[in-house]
Amino acid sequence: MKSRFIALPAGLVLAISSLTAQTAEVQVAVAANFTAPMQKIAAEFAKDTGHKALLSFGATGKLYAQIKNGAPFQVFLAADDKTPARLETEGDTVPGSRFTYAIGTLVLWSAKPGFVDDQGEVLKKSEFKHLAITNPKTAPYGAAAIATLTQFGLLDSLQSKFVTGENVSQTYQFIFTGNAELGFVALSQVMVDGQLTGGSAWIVPADLHDPIRQDAVILANGKDQPAAQALVDYLKSEKAKVIIKSYGYAL
Repeated sequence: MKSRFIALPAGLVLAISSLTAQTAEVQVAVAANFTAPMQKIAAEFAKDTGHKALLSFGATGKLYAQIKNGAPFQVFLAADDKTPARLETEGDTVPGSRFTYAIGTLVLWSAKPGFVDDQGEVLKKSEFKHLAITNPKTAPYGAAAIATLTQFGLLDSLQSKFVTGENVSQTYQFIFTGNAELGFVALSQVMVDGQLTGGSAWIVPADLHDPIRQDAVILANGKDQPAAQALVDYLKSEKAKVIIKSYGYAL
């Protein structure tokens, strides 16, 4: 039996191709501190481009391990600049795709109003049982918290009070639920549009720790994937920048 091929009009072919592109999906690994803004950006990205971003959140170190073990992520939004640079060096990214999408801010926060003063003096008083902190080995916000306590000369005296979260989202939950009276989290988790969403907080001065430069990169799995490039382009757009700023990040 002879096969029959039906020639489609050029316009219909273009329409089908366009529809396929509009419904593309991109697998994205996202640092836990960027959960809220990325969810909002992903929703706007879908409305504006037709692409769908499938988001997986976690500690940067854990996400790196998953990528090295073959996780099918196409874009990586880290909580630091070192991890994407490392992946770049190891040949796991699309060359030239790495850029800084946000600069994070560390905050000492308590769910209790009035508990944390605006100078962080509550740390020196040590009138609390538990201090929540993110694992500094896998999360840059945890490393920044350790650096801050070291600068204050309080690391040794407060270590016995640590409640350690696997990622900054878990650390937030420790504080929110009262399992820790206070702790170090990302400003984006407790402030929107310049307003504290509840409790009390001290925004940690940037000179107490290394800058939390958060880099994004297209991974090797995202090479030649239109949705991956479209997402990276969208993160650089003014619309995305407005959302990022509203959660307390610098650009």
